[in-house]
Amino acid sequence: MNPSVAKRLQHTSEYYFSRKLREIDTLKKQGKPIINLGIGSPDQPPHESVIRALQDRAAEPGNHAYQSYKGAPALRQAFAGWYQKYYGVDLDPETEILPLIGSKEGIMHICMTFLDEGDEVLVPNPGYPTYRSAVQLTGAVCVDYDLREENGWLPDLKALAAQDLSRVKLMWVNYPHMPTGARADKSFFAELVAFAREHDILLCHDNPYSFILNEQPASLLAVEGAKDVALELNSLSKSHNMAGWRIGMIGGRSDLLAEVLRFKSNMDSGMFLPLQLAAAKALGLDEQWYRSLNEMYAARRTQAYALLDNLDCCYDKGQSGLFVWARVPEHYADGYALSDELLYQADVFVTPGGIFGTNGNDYIRISLCCPSETLQEATRRIREKLHQGSPDKNDHQQKEV
Repeated sequence: MNPSVAKRLQHTSEYYFSRKLREIDTLKKQGKPIINLGIGSPDQPPHESVIRALQDRAAEPGNHAYQSYKGAPALRQAFAGWYQKYYGVDLDPETEILPLIGSKEGIMHICMTFLDEGDEVLVPNPGYPTYRSAVQLTGAVCVDYDLREENGWLPDLKALAAQDLSRVKLMWVNYPHMPTGARADKSFFAELVAFAREHDILLCHDNPYSFILNEQPASLLAVEGAKDVALELNSLSKSHNMAGWRIGMIGGRSDLLAEVLRFKSNMDSGMFLPLQLAAAKALGLDEQWYRSLNEMYAARRTQAYALLDNLDCCYDKGQSGLFVWARVPEHYADGYALSDELLYQADVFVTPGGIFGTNGNDYIRISLCCPSETLQEATRRIREKLHQGSPDKNDHQQKEV
């Protein structure tokens, strides 16, 4: 028997990193000491108190049953407290917060809940590839909106308003932005809310990077009236070093979340209770946790700048998040060409920006999820393999984008 693949998968390819990690694994088996600077998975553990909470709760006999589809009250209350303390946003833990098994599943849940075949969705270019694939799996149509360096990687809402938006049902936004690290201030968020209200579009804001190398975490839901037109996804993956724990949430209007829950309840059987209770512990950590996290990433970012200087790449020091986004020198055809050269000549993998959309073709992205020593070693290899042992170029001098 050879069943045909469903039509919904015809325009959805395997995730780029899934393919590339297999290639890197093959190269390693061949003896290549590949340094992987591509994946944004934190390499440090959660706070020791969070790990201890998981251990303690997992040892309790009564904590191993199926759980509520809407999450444990303790976790919903912890998310509510976190949003109030750090974002200044009041969310009802009973009706305006829906815990998720990682925020990535929330992207799919939202698309499956609200999109029908033929609906149109505004998707950022460049942007997180999962927005596009989730939309396509529903049969809806992706409509790219351009993000460009000269506009600070923010959408031109006036240009968008001039388009035919009559079939647009939903818009994906993400600030601090991945992959560019661009930030959006409250005034822009207010413009975005007004745009969505005027055109009857559901805003979906993906917000997992707001605590990383960013002194002022912001939520779209802090804008007056945002709950009328927006849902916000958040996650503990980056902010608490809990990527593999798969803890996320959606916040927003109660009736919208009730519809998402209607879909979600048909997809899983709740989240392991000890994980939820440990996540609640993580959400209660004080500001020192975030300060220490950002001190580490700041030191690594300095090393990433040195690496980029050796490649003559241009970058903006105002970026937030777990990555550094940089424009490649003009003598490279695109970011893929530089990425391949580094992989095959220096045994260093960096992400080509084109995987995030055509507007990323001339860029690369470096992850900060590795020790400074690893970044130093990658820089040494690049200097020796690509520059025949020439000295460091202009120690850490910023090349303005």
